[in-house]
Amino acid sequence: MKLFSNVMVVGKADLVTYKGPTMIASTLHGVALLLKKVNDWDWFINLSAYDYPLMSQDDLLHIFSFMPRDLNFIEHTSNMGWKEYQRAKPIIIDPGLYHSKKSGSEWVVLTKSFLEFCIRGWDNLPRTLLMYYTNFLSSHEGYFHTVMCNHKDYQNTTVNHDLHYLKWDNPPKQDPMFLMLEDFDNMVQSGAPFARKFNKDDPVLDKIDKELLRRTDGHFTPGGWCIGRGRAPCSVYGNPVVVKPSIGSKRLEKLVVKLLDSENFRLKQCK
Repeated sequence: MKLFSNVMVVGKADLVTYKGPTMIASTLHGVALLLKKVNDWDWFINLSAYDYPLMSQDDLLHIFSFMPRDLNFIEHTSNMGWKEYQRAKPIIIDPGLYHSKKSGSEWVVLTKSFLEFCIRGWDNLPRTLLMYYTNFLSSHEGYFHTVMCNHKDYQNTTVNHDLHYLKWDNPPKQDPMFLMLEDFDNMVQSGAPFARKFNKDDPVLDKIDKELLRRTDGHFTPGGWCIGRGRAPCSVYGNPVVVKPSIGSKRLEKLVVKLLDSENFRLKQCK
Protein backbone atom coordinates (compact mmCIF):
# COMPACT_ATOMS: atom_id res chain seq x y z
CA MET A 1 0.00 0.00 0.00
CA LYS A 2 1.43 3.36 -1.04
CA LEU A 3 0.40 7.00 -0.75
CA PHE A 4 1.84 9.66 -3.03
CA SER A 5 1.91 13.42 -2.50
CA ASN A 6 2.63 16.05 -5.13
CA VAL A 7 4.88 17.93 -2.69
CA MET A 8 6.96 16.21 -0.02
CA VAL A 9 7.36 18.67 2.87
CA VAL A 10 10.63 18.06 4.72
CA GLY A 11 11.89 21.55 5.49
CA LYS A 12 10.76 24.97 6.65
CA ALA A 13 11.99 27.31 3.91
CA ASP A 14 10.76 28.70 0.59
CA LEU A 15 7.03 28.85 1.37
CA VAL A 16 5.21 29.35 -1.93
CA THR A 17 1.79 28.49 -3.32
CA TYR A 18 -0.35 28.96 -6.43
CA LYS A 19 -4.08 29.28 -7.05
CA GLY A 20 -6.76 29.03 -9.69
CA PRO A 21 -7.00 26.99 -12.89
CA THR A 22 -3.20 26.64 -12.98
CA MET A 23 -3.31 24.64 -9.76
CA ILE A 24 -5.92 22.13 -10.92
CA ALA A 25 -4.17 21.78 -14.30
CA SER A 26 -0.83 21.15 -12.58
CA THR A 27 -2.40 18.61 -10.24
CA LEU A 28 -4.07 16.73 -13.09
CA HIS A 29 -0.81 16.76 -15.05
CA GLY A 30 1.04 15.32 -12.06
CA VAL A 31 -1.60 12.62 -11.63
CA ALA A 32 -1.38 11.71 -15.32
CA LEU A 33 2.38 11.24 -15.04
CA LEU A 34 1.94 9.18 -11.89
CA LEU A 35 -0.60 6.91 -13.58
CA LYS A 36 1.74 6.47 -16.54
CA LYS A 37 4.94 5.74 -14.64
CA VAL A 38 3.90 4.08 -11.34
CA ASN A 39 1.48 1.17 -10.94
CA ASP A 40 1.59 0.32 -7.24
CA TRP A 41 -0.20 3.08 -5.30
CA ASP A 42 -3.57 3.62 -3.65
CA TRP A 43 -4.02 7.30 -2.70
CA PHE A 44 -2.81 10.65 -3.94
CA ILE A 45 -2.31 13.50 -1.44
CA ASN A 46 -1.89 17.08 -2.63
CA LEU A 47 0.18 19.36 -0.42
CA SER A 48 1.72 22.80 -0.73
CA ALA A 49 4.76 24.32 0.91
CA TYR A 50 2.46 25.93 3.49
CA ASP A 51 1.54 22.46 4.78
CA TYR A 52 3.49 20.65 7.48
CA PRO A 53 3.14 17.08 8.80
CA LEU A 54 2.01 16.45 12.38
CA MET A 55 3.02 12.78 12.30
CA SER A 56 5.45 10.55 10.48
CA GLN A 57 4.87 8.82 7.16
CA ASP A 58 4.94 5.51 9.06
CA ASP A 59 1.99 6.67 11.20
CA LEU A 60 0.03 7.62 8.09
CA LEU A 61 0.87 4.39 6.25
CA HIS A 62 0.00 2.28 9.28
CA ILE A 63 -3.54 3.67 9.61
CA PHE A 64 -4.28 3.83 5.89
CA SER A 65 -3.23 0.19 5.48
CA PHE A 66 -6.36 -0.81 7.44
CA MET A 67 -8.81 1.36 5.47
CA PRO A 68 -10.94 0.40 2.44
CA ARG A 69 -9.12 1.43 -0.72
CA ASP A 70 -12.16 3.22 -2.16
CA LEU A 71 -12.40 6.03 0.42
CA ASN A 72 -11.78 9.59 -0.79
CA PHE A 73 -11.05 12.24 1.85
CA ILE A 74 -12.54 15.41 0.39
CA GLU A 75 -14.32 18.15 2.32
CA HIS A 76 -17.38 19.27 0.37
CA THR A 77 -20.66 21.14 0.66
CA SER A 78 -23.51 22.35 -1.54
CA ASN A 79 -23.56 25.68 0.30
CA MET A 80 -21.47 27.85 -2.02
CA GLY A 81 -21.99 31.00 0.08
CA TRP A 82 -20.00 34.02 -1.07
CA LYS A 83 -18.05 31.86 -3.55
CA GLU A 84 -21.17 31.66 -5.72
CA TYR A 85 -20.69 35.27 -6.82
CA GLN A 86 -17.00 36.03 -6.24
CA ARG A 87 -15.23 32.93 -7.57
CA ALA A 88 -17.27 32.09 -10.73
CA LYS A 89 -17.64 34.16 -13.87
CA PRO A 90 -21.19 34.50 -15.26
CA ILE A 91 -21.54 31.83 -17.96
CA ILE A 92 -24.28 29.67 -19.43
CA ILE A 93 -24.23 26.15 -18.00
CA ASP A 94 -26.44 23.09 -17.81
CA PRO A 95 -29.16 23.80 -15.18
CA GLY A 96 -28.87 20.21 -13.94
CA LEU A 97 -25.17 20.66 -13.31
CA TYR A 98 -25.74 24.04 -11.68
CA HIS A 99 -27.73 22.45 -8.88
CA SER A 100 -25.03 19.83 -8.32
CA LYS A 101 -22.05 22.14 -7.87
CA LYS A 102 -19.87 21.48 -4.84
CA SER A 103 -17.34 23.56 -2.99
CA GLY A 104 -14.86 22.70 -0.30
CA SER A 105 -11.26 22.46 0.75
CA GLU A 106 -8.55 22.50 -1.90
CA TRP A 107 -6.65 19.76 -0.02
CA VAL A 108 -7.67 16.18 -0.76
CA VAL A 109 -6.67 12.52 -0.41
CA LEU A 110 -8.00 10.79 -3.53
CA THR A 111 -8.01 7.17 -4.66
CA LYS A 112 -6.27 5.84 -7.73
CA SER A 113 -9.60 4.66 -9.15
CA PHE A 114 -11.21 8.09 -8.96
CA LEU A 115 -8.20 9.85 -10.45
CA GLU A 116 -8.06 7.34 -13.30
CA PHE A 117 -11.67 8.31 -14.01
CA CYS A 118 -10.71 12.01 -14.05
CA ILE A 119 -7.76 11.45 -16.40
CA ARG A 120 -8.96 8.56 -18.56
CA GLY A 121 -12.68 9.12 -17.97
CA TRP A 122 -15.05 6.67 -19.61
CA ASP A 123 -17.67 9.43 -20.00
CA ASN A 124 -17.51 13.19 -20.60
CA LEU A 125 -18.21 14.39 -17.06
CA PRO A 126 -14.58 15.12 -15.98
CA ARG A 127 -13.80 16.92 -19.26
CA THR A 128 -17.05 18.91 -19.24
CA LEU A 129 -16.48 20.05 -15.67
CA LEU A 130 -12.86 20.90 -16.36
CA MET A 131 -13.99 23.36 -19.06
CA TYR A 132 -16.57 24.79 -16.66
CA TYR A 133 -14.10 25.25 -13.81
CA THR A 134 -11.64 27.20 -15.93
CA ASN A 135 -14.05 30.09 -15.22
CA PHE A 136 -13.53 29.78 -11.46
CA LEU A 137 -10.89 31.78 -9.63
CA SER A 138 -10.36 28.82 -7.28
CA SER A 139 -11.12 25.78 -9.41
CA HIS A 140 -9.22 23.53 -7.00
CA GLU A 141 -11.94 24.18 -4.40
CA GLY A 142 -14.67 22.69 -6.56
CA TYR A 143 -13.48 20.54 -9.45
CA PHE A 144 -12.81 17.16 -7.80
CA HIS A 145 -15.72 17.72 -5.42
CA THR A 146 -18.23 18.28 -8.22
CA VAL A 147 -16.96 15.40 -10.37
CA MET A 148 -17.19 13.00 -7.44
CA CYS A 149 -20.63 14.06 -6.25
CA ASN A 150 -22.12 13.88 -9.74
CA HIS A 151 -21.10 10.31 -10.50
CA LYS A 152 -22.87 7.30 -9.01
CA ASP A 153 -19.67 5.24 -8.72
CA TYR A 154 -17.96 7.76 -6.43
CA GLN A 155 -20.56 9.87 -4.62
CA ASN A 156 -20.78 7.33 -1.78
CA THR A 157 -17.00 7.07 -1.33
CA THR A 158 -16.52 10.48 0.26
CA VAL A 159 -15.23 11.12 3.77
CA ASN A 160 -16.08 14.77 4.44
CA HIS A 161 -12.71 15.82 5.88
CA ASP A 162 -9.45 17.00 4.30
CA LEU A 163 -7.15 15.57 7.04
CA HIS A 164 -5.77 19.04 7.80
CA TYR A 165 -5.88 21.20 10.89
CA LEU A 166 -6.76 24.80 9.98
CA LYS A 167 -7.62 27.87 12.00
CA TRP A 168 -10.05 30.40 10.51
CA ASP A 169 -10.98 34.01 11.16
CA ASN A 170 -14.58 34.76 12.10
CA PRO A 171 -16.07 35.31 9.58
CA PRO A 172 -13.69 33.17 7.48
CA LYS A 173 -11.43 34.89 4.96
CA GLN A 174 -10.12 33.32 1.74
CA ASP A 175 -7.13 31.72 3.49
CA PRO A 176 -6.76 30.22 6.99
CA MET A 177 -4.82 32.00 9.72
CA PHE A 178 -1.14 31.36 10.33
CA LEU A 179 -0.52 28.80 13.08
CA MET A 180 1.79 29.56 16.03
CA LEU A 181 2.98 28.02 19.29
CA GLU A 182 -0.33 28.80 20.98
CA ASP A 183 -2.05 26.48 18.47
CA PHE A 184 0.20 23.47 19.09
CA ASP A 185 -2.04 21.60 21.54
CA ASN A 186 -5.11 22.01 19.33
CA MET A 187 -3.18 20.73 16.35
CA VAL A 188 -2.15 17.61 18.24
CA GLN A 189 -5.60 16.96 19.68
CA SER A 190 -7.21 17.25 16.22
CA GLY A 191 -5.61 13.98 15.14
CA ALA A 192 -5.04 15.42 11.66
CA PRO A 193 -1.86 14.28 9.89
CA PHE A 194 -1.24 17.74 8.38
CA ALA A 195 -1.68 21.37 9.35
CA ARG A 196 -1.49 24.71 7.57
CA LYS A 197 -0.51 27.41 7.24
CA PHE A 198 2.79 28.47 8.78
CA ASN A 199 5.13 31.42 8.59
CA LYS A 200 8.63 30.63 7.42
CA ASP A 201 10.85 29.39 10.29
CA ASP A 202 8.12 29.89 12.89
CA PRO A 203 9.12 28.39 16.30
CA VAL A 204 6.09 26.08 16.25
CA LEU A 205 7.73 24.15 13.38
CA ASP A 206 10.72 23.38 15.62
CA LYS A 207 8.34 22.16 18.33
CA ILE A 208 6.57 19.89 15.83
CA ASP A 209 9.91 18.52 14.67
CA LYS A 210 11.11 17.79 18.20
CA GLU A 211 7.96 16.52 19.91
CA LEU A 212 5.89 14.96 17.10
CA LEU A 213 8.28 13.97 14.32
CA ARG A 214 11.43 13.26 16.34
CA ARG A 215 13.29 14.99 13.55
CA THR A 216 16.61 16.75 14.06
CA ASP A 217 17.51 19.84 12.03
CA GLY A 218 18.57 19.02 8.49
CA HIS A 219 17.58 15.35 8.67
CA PHE A 220 14.65 13.16 7.66
CA THR A 221 11.78 12.24 9.95
CA PRO A 222 12.85 8.76 11.11
CA GLY A 223 10.83 5.73 10.02
CA GLY A 224 11.06 1.98 10.13
CA TRP A 225 13.65 2.01 7.34
CA CYS A 226 16.12 4.05 9.45
CA ILE A 227 18.46 1.75 11.41
CA GLY A 228 21.28 4.15 12.29
CA ARG A 229 21.97 5.71 15.67
CA GLY A 230 22.43 9.21 17.03
CA ARG A 231 21.15 12.42 15.45
CA ALA A 232 21.00 10.98 11.93
CA PRO A 233 19.41 7.50 12.17
CA CYS A 234 18.35 7.62 8.52
CA SER A 235 21.97 7.85 7.35
CA VAL A 236 21.87 4.06 7.58
CA TYR A 237 18.82 2.43 6.04
CA GLY A 238 17.41 -1.06 6.12
CA ASN A 239 14.27 -2.64 4.67
CA PRO A 240 12.33 0.16 2.85
CA VAL A 241 8.92 -1.44 3.49
CA VAL A 242 9.24 -1.72 7.28
CA VAL A 243 6.75 0.53 9.10
CA LYS A 244 7.16 1.48 12.75
CA PRO A 245 4.22 3.66 13.85
CA SER A 246 4.48 5.97 16.84
CA ILE A 247 1.88 7.36 19.23
CA GLY A 248 0.90 9.70 16.39
CA SER A 249 -0.88 6.83 14.66
CA LYS A 250 -3.23 6.54 17.66
CA ARG A 251 -4.34 10.15 17.17
CA LEU A 252 -5.07 9.53 13.51
CA GLU A 253 -6.85 6.28 14.33
CA LYS A 254 -9.16 8.13 16.72
CA LEU A 255 -9.98 10.73 14.06
CA VAL A 256 -10.66 8.11 11.37
CA VAL A 257 -12.91 6.07 13.67
CA LYS A 258 -14.92 9.22 14.38
CA LEU A 259 -15.19 10.12 10.69
CA LEU A 260 -16.32 6.62 9.71
CA ASP A 261 -18.82 6.26 12.54
CA SER A 262 -22.21 5.30 11.13
CA GLU A 263 -23.82 8.42 12.62
CA ASN A 264 -21.39 10.72 10.79
CA PHE A 265 -20.17 8.99 7.65
CA ARG A 266 -23.27 8.61 5.46
CA LEU A 267 -24.97 11.77 6.69
CA LYS A 268 -22.08 13.95 5.50
CA GLN A 269 -21.68 12.44 2.06
CA CYS A 270 -22.75 13.99 -1.25
CA LYS A 271 -26.36 15.20 -1.26
